[in-house]
Amino acid sequence: METKEILEKVKTGELSVEEAEQFFKKSAFEELGYAKLDTNREIRSGFQEVIYCQGKADDHLVGIVRRLYEVQGEVLGTRASVHQYELLRDEFPELEYDPLSHIIKIEKEKEHKGKIVVCSAGTADLNVAEEAAQTAEFFGSHVERLYDVGVSGIHRLLSKLDILQSARCIIAVAGMEGALASVIGGLVDCPVIAVPTSVGYGASFHGISALLTMINSCANGIAVVNIDNGYGAGYIATQINRTGESK
Repeated sequence: METKEILEKVKTGELSVEEAEQFFKKSAFEELGYAKLDTNREIRSGFQEVIYCQGKADDHLVGIVRRLYEVQGEVLGTRASVHQYELLRDEFPELEYDPLSHIIKIEKEKEHKGKIVVCSAGTADLNVAEEAAQTAEFFGSHVERLYDVGVSGIHRLLSKLDILQSARCIIAVAGMEGALASVIGGLVDCPVIAVPTSVGYGASFHGISALLTMINSCANGIAVVNIDNGYGAGYIATQINRTGESK
């Protein structure tokens, strides 16, 4: 049962307060032996547990997906390989896989609210941008994408200024020198989440150059996540978007 369902049953007298209390206590996490599933996470944080697939043993991944799907009714996994998708598809034919973002998911129908804009500097950044965008969508945010709008052709970005300025939050994904976030930060009044990517030539140091540029930005309102961390950006952007929705 979901939290709301339990509370409704307490309200109607179908469950006692003590029974509801026991349910919440026993569902703090679920022991699988090789993993402790945080099945209570959505109650605490508003977001259910997401699976980081890379590096997981096949049987562990299948067991985790199976149980989270049973409990949550949907499941999201990041950094999944084609092999992992094919392995899971045998048991979960409804599972979707995006080879660009490496996301796997079984998703409930839901309303997508608010507005997050995800921008990428170039097409080489699209895998990280899509990880961010699809994470935010999975958690119920409305997302608009502005791709290939880097500073080497800044007119492409400026032509979409109305979209940028109507967002509750913007995710700026860029490699090379990572200047996109600073430019966007100087144009809008909403938070900008900068995502450095590992795209670039030798002196970019696999994303460190973009990371340092973003951290040292002179534009206000910019926060920075780790290199290639589209998932983290999509999660934080959804938190910001939900704050706007609740007002």
